[in-house]
Formats: sequence, structure tokens, C-alpha cells
Amino acid sequence: MAEIAQKLTSREIQFTYEDYLLLPDDGKRYEIIEGELFMTPAPVTKHQNILIALGKHLFDFVEKNKLGVVFLAPYDVILSKTNVVQPDIVYVSHKNRHIITEKNIQGSPDLTVEIISANTRECDTVLKKKLYARFEVKEYWIVFPDEEKIEIWQLQNKNFVLTEEFQKSDLLTTSLLPGLQIPLKEVFRSLDDYFKK
Repeated sequence: MAEIAQKLTSREIQFTYEDYLLLPDDGKRYEIIEGELFMTPAPVTKHQNILIALGKHLFDFVEKNKLGVVFLAPYDVILSKTNVVQPDIVYVSHKNRHIITEKNIQGSPDLTVEIISANTRECDTVLKKKLYARFEVKEYWIVFPDEEKIEIWQLQNKNFVLTEEFQKSDLLTTSLLPGLQIPLKEVFRSLDDYFKK
């Protein structure tokens, strides 16, 4: 997710999904985590390049193997009345098809992916990791653009355990999606790479 520039509430106020629906359509992304409202400005270029490249690889694999569906942000995932997030990438298997509605996801996806920035590091690596574990998301990928690495966290006994860490030179694989192989050199491309002839 792009930079979380501003925390908009104090602990005394509990925001809900109903409050969330009243927020302005101002180009910013809003999320509610444990009743607190967070505002996220538009993502930066590097974030978007990674989002599209990683999302395309994941989407193509899931589509080809008819495993379910992949969504890219912005797309609401409602975990509870006071927990509404917009992960950068979400995968929902056929088994969990029932959580997908015409407007959003209502329940826990199989996989969530967050692309961090300096301003989202704590939220993505601490708050959201705890949140996704509590709501039993099976797997959580944390993408570190500056370090050009991806951590794979898998749910074990209701807690996330770091099971893999992949670098730019690696092929990303996961037991959640057997057969998936994503060459991370294609995910962590520089902007100049897109303009080479």
C-alpha cells in the first residue's frame, strides 16, 4: 500500500464500515484498523510498477489454473465492522468464493499482499500482520521495494510465521499455490527498464 501520511483519529473514536461509506471520494485511500481511520495518499510510481507486475504474474497463474480470483487495490476487504482494509493484492480461492460480493470482499481472503513504503512500514509489518493473523488469512506477503525482497508469512496456530524470504534474483514460490513461480527480477524492474527498446 502507498504511504500512510496521516492517522485521522484518536483511540476514543471507533470508526465502523458505515462511517467509512460516508468518506469523500477524494482520490485518497482510507482504511479502518481496529476502529482507527487511516488515510493513504495515491501510490508512488515504484509501488505501482511492482503492484502491476506482481499482480499480473499472480493473476495469470490463478486464471490459467482456475484456482479462484485475484483483485488489485483499491478494493475493500471487510474483515469486521471496525476492520476495513484495501490490501494491494488479494487472492480468493474457489473454496472461499462465498466471501466475494458485488461491492467488496466480506471475510478473510486466502492471501493478502502489501507493498510497503517508509510511511507504511509499521502499519504493514505490525498492525496489518496482527490483523490478518487474527482474521485467519492463510498467507501474507510483505513486499519491500527498496530492499527488493518479499517475505512470505504463513498462518500456523493462529499466528504468522515467516516461512520464506525472496530476493530480486529468486523465483518466488509458495505452498499456498503449488506450481507458482514468479521471477522477481520481473517484479522489481526499474522505470528505465520499461522504456528500453
